[in-house]
Order: sequence, then structure tokens, then C-alpha cells
Amino acid sequence: MSITIIFKLLGSLALLMFGMKSMSDALQKMAGPQLRHVLGAMTTNRFTGMLTGMLVTASVQSSTATTVMTVSFVNAGLLTLAQAISVIMGANIGTTLTAWIMSAGMSFDITSAVYPAFLLGIILIYQKRYRFIGDFLFGLSFLLLGLGTLRMTGTEMNLGENEALLSFFSSFDPTSFSTTLVFLLLGGVMTFCVQSSAAVMAITMILCSSGALPIYQGIALVMGENIGTTVTSNLAALSANTQARRAALSHMFFNFFGVVWILFVFRPFIDAVCGMVGYDVNMTKEAVGVEAFMANAAKLSFVLAAFHTCFNVANTFILIWFIPQIERLVCWAIKPKRVDEEEDFRLHFITAGFMRTPELSVLEAQKEITSFSERMQRMFGMVQELLNLSSSEASKQKDNENTYNKLFSRIEKYEGISDNMEIEIARYLENVSDAHLSDETKGKIRAMLREVSELESIGDSCFNMARTINRKFAAKQDHFNESHYQHIHQMMGLVDNALTQMNQLMGGRKDAFNVNRSFNTEIEINNYRDQLKSQNINDINNHLYTYGVGTIYMDLINECEKLADYVVNVVEARTGVKQRGK
Repeated sequence: MSITIIFKLLGSLALLMFGMKSMSDALQKMAGPQLRHVLGAMTTNRFTGMLTGMLVTASVQSSTATTVMTVSFVNAGLLTLAQAISVIMGANIGTTLTAWIMSAGMSFDITSAVYPAFLLGIILIYQKRYRFIGDFLFGLSFLLLGLGTLRMTGTEMNLGENEALLSFFSSFDPTSFSTTLVFLLLGGVMTFCVQSSAAVMAITMILCSSGALPIYQGIALVMGENIGTTVTSNLAALSANTQARRAALSHMFFNFFGVVWILFVFRPFIDAVCGMVGYDVNMTKEAVGVEAFMANAAKLSFVLAAFHTCFNVANTFILIWFIPQIERLVCWAIKPKRVDEEEDFRLHFITAGFMRTPELSVLEAQKEITSFSERMQRMFGMVQELLNLSSSEASKQKDNENTYNKLFSRIEKYEGISDNMEIEIARYLENVSDAHLSDETKGKIRAMLREVSELESIGDSCFNMARTINRKFAAKQDHFNESHYQHIHQMMGLVDNALTQMNQLMGGRKDAFNVNRSFNTEIEINNYRDQLKSQNINDINNHLYTYGVGTIYMDLINECEKLADYVVNVVEARTGVKQRGK
């Protein structure tokens, strides 16, 4: 085998993998928001969930993308784990369309047809409105070109006449169960190593259609690919949260169970699929001649695609009735981590290595920012509690100082968490922005970077208030009077209301949010701050309290007003609406 042929083989596999990824990315950009809406709305029961997973995966040509979207909805509470399992089952059926595309590419010489597609694709790419269709055409053309080149390279290599290859495969007893297991393991290892079941499927099709690899061993390789691709997703999900790992495990269980039961009916099932396609299993080269044998072998790529589809459809039909049991099994196998999530810095939705597509990465980052926003409101609630503990009446209670110190330390830890969340989310978004994105998605990323910056500033304001309260608590003699507490609580109530409105926006649909409510609350806070500022000067002049107490009091009031400004900035970034007069 010459170096040129080896490079053509590897290069055509690289073209195939790149084309597959480009085509999937383009399809997701064209229909990303709509697909997410469909996935969230059409999973009312296990059957609609399965159909949804099948249709979405067939549309975007990526079961990984469908699985990631599904897991994100489970984390957001939009889908139950049981519904997610049904969607993943459907995704396994939808992804078989890829095998049919590849079998068509292996059976016909379509390389000459890809060049007009390349020309049309480049024209569309330079037209802003249709550039994603151009990206899709380029991806599909690269995929078909890779398949066509792979097919021609296989023909040049004369794999069906290669004595070394034929003797290697003939050394395995085709009727032995151990041979099936060896090829099953080989398919899993190959898929795990190259990180692409499509590439291994293409190699299997080349070997089978050239007559070098018997159909039974070829299908064992395909079954191994089903296991190998789930090992990859489970390893990727190791750093993810509990629900993501459970969804990945359910995917592995689905495929592993399918492989186990198919082994019991291995030959009858394959013979039935071969009969559907019109392939003669018993035909030998010696009996009918080379030409008739190769014509029969050319059908093997369709046999592999048909087996892949029949296997996943049959497996889904068996397991769809046992989704509650599968859910209990994966929940038993993967227990939630026993840590207090509020005291532990951990991103819930963004997980290293689990996201594969930029458009979906933005969805995960949005959910992480929503979680960040909710955390900041909880931090502000702690500040209110700290103020109550610092009062002269509360300080007289037994063990108050210990409770106070623990709460202050918790607020301090939250401030560190907010800094880390800002850095990690911003770094993640910067990495996503390096990819080829739609203008709409680029605009979202710019807005999200502003959101995380302003949310971190809210955390800083909360910590500044906690330090101001601590200064008063440490001084012992500088206590607020009744009116001070009343005014501060009223101001904090307005701020908490602003934070609640912000979180309603972050967790819901922005077109259903009344942005004027947030702007009016901020104006009310500003006016109240100005009123308290004037009153404070008069009260100090009238010697109602010391200048030191008045300074601490106004520091808290001013910090509340600053925090409200940051809240409005987050609202503006999310809605794209600016407050008048700013």
C-alpha cells in the first residue's frame, strides 16, 4: 500500500468528519431557536418525546446536539428525566439518517455533482441572508466528496483482492460467538479513538462493499460503534452535573441493552435485514464469479444502514415501555453530590467538553447567568439578615455573635463565588465567540458579557454593605435608631423588588417582561435616596445622632442605590431597551 493511498484514505476520512460537523452546525444555526422551542413543547408523553428526538436529530444531523439540548432542559426544569430519556431514544433513531446518506454516497459516484454545490454554496455564503444555507451546502459537499474519495480509494486499494486482509478476516470463524464479540469490541474501541461513529461506519462500509469483510463481522463493528459513542459522551459528562450524567448513562444503557438482546437473535435478525435489502448472504465468489459477487457486495452499504435503523427502531419499541424503570435505575446508579451548592463554587450548566456547538453553548451560558442572577439575590437576602443580627437588641441575645460571624463569612464566600462565576462565564463566552456565529448570536454574547459584569458588581455592592454593617457591629456604640432601621429596610425592600423583577426577566421570556416596571422602581429608589440624604443632614445638625452613625447609615443607603443601578444595567443588557435620560 503506497503512502499516497494512505494519505488519500486519511484525508477523505477527515473531509467526511469535517463535512459532517459543518453541515450539523449550519443546520443548528438555521433552526436553533425553533428547534429548542419544539424540543421544549413537544414532549408531553414518551411517544411525542421519542418522535421529537427523532425529528430534531434528523434535522440537525447530530444526536449529540439533541442530547445536549435535552439535558439543558432537564436542568432548567422544562423536562423531566423520563421525558429526556424518551427524546434520547428518538435521537438514536434520527441519527440513522446519517448512515443512509453515507450508503448513498458509497453506492453512486457523486463526486462530480459536489462541485456545482460548492459554487452555489460560496455564492450564498457571501449573501448575508442565505449564508447558513451556503454553510450547509459546503458541509454536505465536503461530506459527499469525502465519501466519494473514500469509495474510489477503496477501489484503488483492491481490498477484495488483498490477500493479507482477506487472510486476516478469514482467520476468524464466522460462525463463532467469540468472533462477534471481538469485532463488537473492535468497533467500540475504534469509535472511542477517532471520536466519530460516522468515520468508523464509513470504513465498515468500504470494507464490506469491497467484499473483504463478511457482513456478520461488519454488523458487529456497527454494534460496537453504538457502544463506543456512548462511552465518549459518558466520559464528557463526568465533569457535568447529576442530571447530565444520568442522561448520558441512560443513553449508554439504551445502546448496551440493545446490543445484548440482538446477540441472542444475531443471525436471524441480520438475515431478515439482508432479505429486505435484497442481499444474498450465501453467495460466494467461487460459485457465481467476481462480477456477480461484487454487484451483490455493493448492496452491503445499504444493508448496514438498514440494520442500523432496524436495530434502533426495535430497541426503542422494546424500551419505551420501561422508561420509568430506566429512570429509577440511573437515579440509583448516580446519586447527587452531597455538598451545599450555595457554599461551593460550581458552574451548573457549563461543563468542560460537554458542549459541541456554539449556538447551543450560548443557551447553556444563558442558563448559567440566570443561576448567577438568582444567587446574587440570595446574597442580598443574607445582607438583610446580617443587618437584623447587628441591631442592639439582637446583639444582646446569646450566641448572636457566633451566628453573625458565620453569616458574614458566608457573604464573604459569596463575593468570591461571584468573582469566579464572572471570570468562568466570560472565558467560556470568549471561547464560543471565536467560532463562526450568526450576527444574532454575536449580539447575544456581547449582551451576556455585560450581564455577568453587572451581576458581579451586584455581588461587590452586597459585600460592601456587609462590610459597612460589620464596621457598625464592631464599633458597638454606634447603633442606629428606630427610624434608621425603618428607612434602611424600606430601601432594601425596594432593591429586593428590583432584584425579583430582574430574575423574572432572566428566567422568562423578555418579550413578556414589562421593562418600565424596573425603570420606575429604580427612579423610586433614586428619589428615596435623595430624600433620606437631605433628612440625614438635618438630623445630624439637630444632634439626633452622631456624624459617625449618619455616615454608616448613608453608606448603606448609597450602596443600595448603586446596586439598583447595576440591576437596571442587567435589565437593559437583556432586553436591549435603554432607560430614558441615561
